[in-house]
Amino acid sequence: MARAWQDLGSVEELKDPPLREIKQGDLTLALCFRDGEFSVLGGICPHAGGPLGKGTLDAEGRIVCPWHYFTYDRKSGVHRFSKDFEIGVPVYETKIENGRLWLNPDPIKKGKPLPESHSGLNRPIRREEGPIRVAGISTTMMTLAHPRYSTSEDLLVTALDHARDELGAETKMLKVREMKVRPCEGYYSKSSQACIWPCTITRGDREDEMREIYEAMIHWADVLLVATPIRWGAASALYYKMVERMNCVQNQITLNNRVLIQNKVASFIITGGQDNIQLVAGQMLGFFAELGFLFPPFPFIAHSLGWDAENMERNVDYVSHSPSLHNGAKDLVRRSIEFSKALLASPICSANIERAGRKASEGAT
Repeated sequence: MARAWQDLGSVEELKDPPLREIKQGDLTLALCFRDGEFSVLGGICPHAGGPLGKGTLDAEGRIVCPWHYFTYDRKSGVHRFSKDFEIGVPVYETKIENGRLWLNPDPIKKGKPLPESHSGLNRPIRREEGPIRVAGISTTMMTLAHPRYSTSEDLLVTALDHARDELGAETKMLKVREMKVRPCEGYYSKSSQACIWPCTITRGDREDEMREIYEAMIHWADVLLVATPIRWGAASALYYKMVERMNCVQNQITLNNRVLIQNKVASFIITGGQDNIQLVAGQMLGFFAELGFLFPPFPFIAHSLGWDAENMERNVDYVSHSPSLHNGAKDLVRRSIEFSKALLASPICSANIERAGRKASEGAT
């Protein structure tokens, strides 16, 4: 049964601003005035629920979602990805009578939802059978065409080689400097709901290789071993570039009680030509704890010659020829693997992983 037309308000008052959000009964709408005419669309972006009426109009008069910049034709309600792929929001009929704008609350065109993400990351989290899997992530920067020695990466290689050759683990090395990882674009700063999983950047950019880190961290690895140099008393810029993109993982916990990381172990390698080891280690431990990682006893190894000993040649020579540091890397990965085995053998481990898998598959957009 058709519903009665609804009075939206004075025409003159509704002309400015040219785009606004209005609530009409149970409807959230985007009201647009452009080129002398009104148009009304459904106000909820089908991508991730962004408020279209709080967005902007581009040069062509399309409505731009303020969360992830999806653009909708203000008359057809369509966002077109390509010639054969489009989504859309409902379109509503309006009329003007006696200086008032009226709305037909029954849409003349229904919306078209966004299909579920094809990134594969939102699949249920299930640990496959097999040995312990160790993913190493190196966050040191260098010129790719002219590689140099890295103290943190050298110790990481030692740890991974020991895990594979002596401890029977499967290993994988990810070098962030060799990956196309776009920086976080701050969707969370617009709205907590705008930071979604899988990350919008990863969903929309097939060249973004952060998906490899997500895949290793959430689906593949039992142990994550992260190596960073110390840069001006902090972890490397590449480390922060990576962990900012992990905000979408932590955000699922705070918004949806969806814990993507369960029964996984993290440990760290920290080296540098200047001091501040405890601060760097503390930040890393705090961040990865927020994601859900657990830590073995003595969860990091570190080396620095101190603030007043910034002789990099001496530091490189010391690390490359230090049996204690390389043995420390081996001991670190051994402790991590032993702790991971204990976790996986725990009677609550399977239940936790199964519950995490169910949560990860809920609410996919």
